Amino acid sequence: MTHPLFDLTGRVALVSGAASGMGRAMSIGFAECGADLVLADINLPGAQETAAVIEKLGRRALPVHCDVSNPTQIRAMYQQLDQEFGRIDVLGNVAGEGVRADPLELTEEEIQRAMQNLVVGRYICTQEAAKRMMAQGKGSIMNIVSIGGVNALGRSHIAYGMAMAAVGHMTRELSTEWASRGVRVNAIVCAQITNKGLEERMAADPNLRDAYLRGLPIGRLGRPDEIKGVAIFLASDASSFTTGALIPLDGGNLAKNAGGSHPGMPGETTG
Repeated sequence: MTHPLFDLTGRVALVSGAASGMGRAMSIGFAECGADLVLADINLPGAQETAAVIEKLGRRALPVHCDVSNPTQIRAMYQQLDQEFGRIDVLGNVAGEGVRADPLELTEEEIQRAMQNLVVGRYICTQEAAKRMMAQGKGSIMNIVSIGGVNALGRSHIAYGMAMAAVGHMTRELSTEWASRGVRVNAIVCAQITNKGLEERMAADPNLRDAYLRGLPIGRLGRPDEIKGVAIFLASDASSFTTGALIPLDGGNLAKNAGGSHPGMPGETTG
């Protein structure tokens, strides 16, 4: 039996990055709990494939081509949402590309591109959702934040880390501004969730997987579908008194001291 606190029947969720990875998994998870979906992605065929899965669950799905770095496209998408559904109850900000460059070579343009993708675009998407949620008196917004926005990753992630830190603080600021008006804003702080790009990087660098595993007391990398549980919690009435939270989904990464060790850690020889 499913607890009614997690029931999303009659609600509409918009998820960016819905064609693959965590965005796809989040979208399907919301549909499994009864929500209808707007599926945003620059990969429209991929979003359409996600829509087909959701429709088989008996829910409605609207795939939309949207570049989340483009405010004009974001606002046009919300107009489509208004026409198709007339409301929005849940927003999942998942999409957004980062930039990797050596700090001594990073350009202003690259910094601006990272900020536009990960901060400005998400802010516009959040702003548009919040206007509609406030008119309803209720809504839940969640942002994906990398652990690189909480502590430093190195390896030329400075622009990405700065942008993700901004998303984390945006989450806190907007939760403070909007909670009394019925809109909750939270973040899911992710680490080493596998996707196609990460798998390709680990295949190219045989040391990278072990580097990740040394920071993961749980002993493995995360799977995209593991976003479902915390996302459903934040979307639903089960989290009605939760706002401004940055919830780790990281296999224990943030809890572990950089000098610590855990059983089974690659390269660990001490007891």
